[in-house]
Amino acid sequence: MSLIQIRKKVLTVETVLHEGGPAPAVPLRLVAAGAVIRNPYSGRYEPDLLPFMAELRGLGRELAEEAAAVLGRDRVQAYGKAAIVGVNGELEHGAVWHEAGGWAMRAVLGEPKAIVPSAKAVATVGYRLMVPLHYVHAAYVRSHFNTMEVGVQDGPRPDEIFFALVMADGGRVHERLGGLRTEQVSVHDGQR
Repeated sequence: MSLIQIRKKVLTVETVLHEGGPAPAVPLRLVAAGAVIRNPYSGRYEPDLLPFMAELRGLGRELAEEAAAVLGRDRVQAYGKAAIVGVNGELEHGAVWHEAGGWAMRAVLGEPKAIVPSAKAVATVGYRLMVPLHYVHAAYVRSHFNTMEVGVQDGPRPDEIFFALVMADGGRVHERLGGLRTEQVSVHDGQR
């Protein structure tokens, strides 16, 4: 029997048309693809979470494909991931998403080098989480430090987990705080 039982999926598209000051020539789009699943380890301690993490790779790939399809794979410039674990679970049940969601997103996007930032929490139904984002090729590109809110109104229920992947097609509207620019990335180590 599969460890992954999906109750619902969500796809959220946020388009930033204005942030004060001049309107951007091209609006910024952010996409969150998520799924609420049954937590197979709810209410008990499981010493080996690796089978769960391995099986989640398929869900990660599916969500990454959905988000990338909205923006266009070649237009994705920033990414992040998140997990909200229902209160009968533990934080480690959400931490399995680091590998399962992160590597899936990298595979779909052509293996960018930057670490995929994340947020996770154990929380009640309706909890919202701010997902950190940054540039896919170099973590130190300041213009792409951003966030997107994720969550579902009716989850995660106590015995569920909400997993999400977030992508954006640009940096912040009106970014102007200097630092490493996308066109200056040269080391190709995911940092600079």
